[in-house]
Amino acid sequence: MRSSLKLIGTLSGALGVAALFAAGVTTPAGADNRTLPMRFELRMEGPGAQCGAGCSLYVSAAGAITADSPRDFKSFMQTVVAQGHDLGNATVVMDSDGGSVLGAIALGREIRAARLSTMVGRVVDLADQPRSAKVPRAKLSPYADCESMCAFVMLGGIKRTVPAEARVMVHQIWLGDRREDPTAANYSAEDLVLVQRDIGRLARFTEDMGASMDLLDLALRIPPWEPLHVMSRDELTHTRLATEGPAMPEVTAMTTAPTAATSPTTRTPARPDRPMTNGAKLAAKAMPISERSWALLNRDGGMMLARRHPLTVEGDQIGSFDLILSCGAGDKFEMSYVERRYAGDGLALPPQLDGVTLRIGKNRAPLKIVASGRDDDDRMLRTLAVGSVSADVVRHFSAGFRSVVVETSSDDALTVIRIGNTGAPQNFPQLAAACAKPLGERADAAVVQKTGGMAPAQ
Repeated sequence: MRSSLKLIGTLSGALGVAALFAAGVTTPAGADNRTLPMRFELRMEGPGAQCGAGCSLYVSAAGAITADSPRDFKSFMQTVVAQGHDLGNATVVMDSDGGSVLGAIALGREIRAARLSTMVGRVVDLADQPRSAKVPRAKLSPYADCESMCAFVMLGGIKRTVPAEARVMVHQIWLGDRREDPTAANYSAEDLVLVQRDIGRLARFTEDMGASMDLLDLALRIPPWEPLHVMSRDELTHTRLATEGPAMPEVTAMTTAPTAATSPTTRTPARPDRPMTNGAKLAAKAMPISERSWALLNRDGGMMLARRHPLTVEGDQIGSFDLILSCGAGDKFEMSYVERRYAGDGLALPPQLDGVTLRIGKNRAPLKIVASGRDDDDRMLRTLAVGSVSADVVRHFSAGFRSVVVETSSDDALTVIRIGNTGAPQNFPQLAAACAKPLGERADAAVVQKTGGMAPAQ
């Protein structure tokens, strides 16, 4: 346990690893059962004519891991054994977006006690099979995701398989009632006690299952505002999460959960910096904006709604950025993105940003980069990007959809940050009322059209 205690000592001081529930992600379309509590079902490989006497037994485990999942699994196993089924060579087939930390640990221990194997996949019932079958026949689909705490449940298997088509994704664990907007939440001393307790339990479980502590370290590096990290084949084998299975292609970036890390040695040659005007340099300077909520600012008679957030790559902070919403033309609002970036651990400072895109639900809004360049001392990259967002999308964000995702790209590097809407429902109506006034009555009308609301920063 020496390595475990060392890891706990390193991480327990950081509030970002609080461990009641795994941070949630959007459920893929067509997989609604993943949002329901995990359900266990026994299936036999089919069709019988193909596998004959060697047909495998599957235990389908699909859905969210809850505190009741270990008890439900134990009850399921007792029922199956009482019916005369031999589960000696059965495989638990997992498709889950995670859930309770303590529930996952207990479920993993139940699987190990039963000496079962684990696999990422989905069990799909065959359409035509006799009603007299004691165990329904099914086929195995490798197209499945095992997310967050599901990865640790996988460790319970005596053999662990991740097919080439499947994904294992890990993420920092967080207090479940504060995962929607973690930087805006408050945390108490009692929360810190829970942090250390649950990290310790998770570390001991990882070691007891014969896996590497690097798995826990990898998960705890990804904060809840970044996408889940898709584990590569090297990571799966190095951490001993997978003990067998076909070779997988390396995963470097994906549409739904890109990884932002990049190596300086793989970057393309630097291009000449895009020049910044004096006005743009002033606009890109830091403003006194809250990191805790969307707040109204009134500068030189111009009203705007703003929020600041850390810029991170797999938990390493490489700067910060501001999102500033101001009045636009017609039924539009102007969104300004102001970033300050510096080189991170193993990450080179890019010469400039190539793109900035906002996502609110299914709506995407690419911003135009007005200026992106380094300071005179070449130690910090400052970027200003602006663009229009429809009023309907903004209203949806402030009153309904609970987060906006900010994506940036530079050469082959990506950053993806999710920001909650704390403060927006209370403050956006005032901004909307101010923007509804006739254009001549808005003191900020001229500067908004020219700079996207950034002139007050000067």
